Amino acid sequence: MPSENPAPLDLGLLAPVTVGHDALVTDAAVAAALVEAEVALVHAYAALGATDAATATAVADALEGARFDVASLAAAGVAGGNPVIPLVGMLRATVPAEHAAWVHRGATSQDVLDTALMLVARRASAQTLDSLRATADVLAAFATRHRDLVAAARTLTQHAVPTTVGARSTGWTRGIRRAIARLECASAQLPAQFGGAGGTLAATVDEFGPELAAALPGAYAQQLGLATPDAPWHTTRWPVTELGDALVQAIDALGVVAADVATLSRTEIGELAEGAGGGSSAMPQKQNPVDAVLMRSAALRAPQLGATLHLAAASAVDERPDGAWHAEWPTLRELLRLALGAAAHGARLASGLRVDADAVARNLDADGGRIMAERLGRVLTPLIGRERFAQLLASGAPLADAIRALPETAELDVEALLDPADYTGLAGRFVDELEGGA
Repeated sequence: MPSENPAPLDLGLLAPVTVGHDALVTDAAVAAALVEAEVALVHAYAALGATDAATATAVADALEGARFDVASLAAAGVAGGNPVIPLVGMLRATVPAEHAAWVHRGATSQDVLDTALMLVARRASAQTLDSLRATADVLAAFATRHRDLVAAARTLTQHAVPTTVGARSTGWTRGIRRAIARLECASAQLPAQFGGAGGTLAATVDEFGPELAAALPGAYAQQLGLATPDAPWHTTRWPVTELGDALVQAIDALGVVAADVATLSRTEIGELAEGAGGGSSAMPQKQNPVDAVLMRSAALRAPQLGATLHLAAASAVDERPDGAWHAEWPTLRELLRLALGAAAHGARLASGLRVDADAVARNLDADGGRIMAERLGRVLTPLIGRERFAQLLASGAPLADAIRALPETAELDVEALLDPADYTGLAGRFVDELEGGA
């Protein structure tokens, strides 16, 4: 039986795509980032000469050595609606009395929480990007390896015209590369937050003057490796929505790969297989495409999370939102968590992806050459008319024999006409161009 002792609500039991990949976005990681944000603030003051280095060091040493229980912090945060309020009290209690006034000086809770979430987001985005780049690199090599393996293209679930396995995986790769570029841009612009009680830095101006106050957000951002904000963004939530959109795009791109792999690994299709399929509790013969399944689960959830971030941003009224800001925190964290997990599974899926060339050839020929109907129509319709061409396709006779039996086609090279390898258009060029970029 599970222990009855209190435990974290979500260990990933119902979100297996995230298990083992979400350490960067746990409550403990967020709490550590809150402390890091407070430490950076006193260092920023020292960098601008508002206090001496010895004071900053004493405060930073005390804060970095502070120990507190995250569960207790969470419980204490209920009264004020956010965890920074009780955290500041805990941290000031750890600092020598003569330096305690430098903890959280001039800041408001939103400054510290937004900044901490940007730190968490930057780190989670960096790890997600590592996985996405690994996935894209492996899929690009996969595309090159299968550049000329002719396969059936499918539109609206039906055979369409010939393509190649390489061209299909080129599409996957380009989608992921585009998402990488978008996420790189969004994560590089994540700013620190510092606006004081109402977004005007009034307390800092009053105490240290306008010039130091104007320089403080930049010095603060520099301490943390975040972007310098143009102005406080307490209710201007583009850093969150643009990051959210980039994360959704990345998960979307992974979802396309997952959906194709899941479909093409069906028993009756069998063109692709994951390197290590998952089993079944009741059916020992199964090799389920588990990485694809888990990636799909993330892709189905991510768009709604992105929409929630936009809804919160659009509801960011006054100088601090009444609930919209609060709704943003777990939403962004869950989106980061899904991106971390989906990207890690994407890298694993790509590294083990296998092609069954025999199954690809079998499926390509499943309709007896009718996959070449587009070309056949262009060549035969002028010779025999549309009605006879439609009858030809609908007949149950082998297509090559039926074409040869037509008196109008005596001069045609029927074998060449029906060769799918000679009707893949620019598929090979699309693969070759992958090396040149997205």
